[in-house]
Amino acid sequence: MGEKEQPVFAMTGLRWGSFRDAGVEVSKYWYLGPLKTKAAHFFSTLKEWPQTHQASISYAGPTEKPPSEPEETLPRPSLYRRILRRLASYWAQPQDGEHLVTGNWDALASVAVSREASPQVWKEVELSTIELSITTRNSQLDLTSKEDFMNICIEPDTVSKGDFITIGSKKVRDPKLRADGTECLQASWCVLRLPEGTGGSFGIDSEEYEAMPVEVKLLPRKLQFFCDPRKREQLLQSTAQ
Repeated sequence: MGEKEQPVFAMTGLRWGSFRDAGVEVSKYWYLGPLKTKAAHFFSTLKEWPQTHQASISYAGPTEKPPSEPEETLPRPSLYRRILRRLASYWAQPQDGEHLVTGNWDALASVAVSREASPQVWKEVELSTIELSITTRNSQLDLTSKEDFMNICIEPDTVSKGDFITIGSKKVRDPKLRADGTECLQASWCVLRLPEGTGGSFGIDSEEYEAMPVEVKLLPRKLQFFCDPRKREQLLQSTAQ
């Protein structure tokens, strides 16, 4: 999510860095056939080295996952019971001059005080990286996890030219691959601030957008999909191991 008067995107991942920049140049070397990927990363190392991207990021940690909704819905009460409930609700309404007092207010007040007493904790990180990525965990589901979060991965800016070519060539096929020494943060909300005059582009779900300060908020379980029960059992078994 961008700043005020900036566009808002629904996304599953954001990449900003040298691996992404070299990856989008691969098609320019089509005439080199199977060597085009390595060529794109090799020529990238000739432009500037080391390639660093500096920024600051503020983030809030994971949030507790709410309990799963029951899969089976309770049967609808009979017509007789529904009529009795409506009558009871009507008779329970206060008459003129009377005041109806419920216990819900105390519960709401307690919640408000609790939130005020323990606000969400934010952390600040100054980063210098060869590539930054912010991604959901959709491709690596953990149905047993008790927290909701996205991954903020900060790859080190000390990658050698040889490793850059090797790792970058593999990342074209598998963007989830990380260089050794990558720091991964777990967050439910983050704000990325770039120095003034920063150029380059973001890769948002493989689409290119101008790099700018952004705010990213996790929206857990925003989309729901039908899943084969057998597949769900396989996921549960794999995460339990």
